[in-house]
Amino acid sequence: MLDGSRTFASFAVDDVAKARDFYGQTLGLDVATLDEENGLLELRHGESRNTLIYQKPDFVPATYTILNFAVDDVDSAVDDLSSRGIRFERYDGFDQDEKGIARGAGPDIAWFKDPAGNVLSVLKQG
Repeated sequence: MLDGSRTFASFAVDDVAKARDFYGQTLGLDVATLDEENGLLELRHGESRNTLIYQKPDFVPATYTILNFAVDDVDSAVDDLSSRGIRFERYDGFDQDEKGIARGAGPDIAWFKDPAGNVLSVLKQG
């Protein structure tokens, strides 16, 4: 029944206006407002699936990565995002360099948070 159906990811935030600014201005992504009154945004990823962002009044950020950005060069992505004011997270149990990039246990990856506290990452495209 679901075979061949269109799928998409979604996640919640506590403030849609802050999310729109962060994803659109800070990260430079294509963000569309689907429903301002009900707090619905869409991240548009070109040829890939879009991602729905919705406002949730009793929102609590997840403690895991909710969105990964696959890149060819993690160092360049981290440098660019750092220049835009992004701070990279540090986690116990991961050997992270001075930039916050974990290397050697899977793809190179660095984590950061959106204004709602959602964990995002840039990771080496594999």
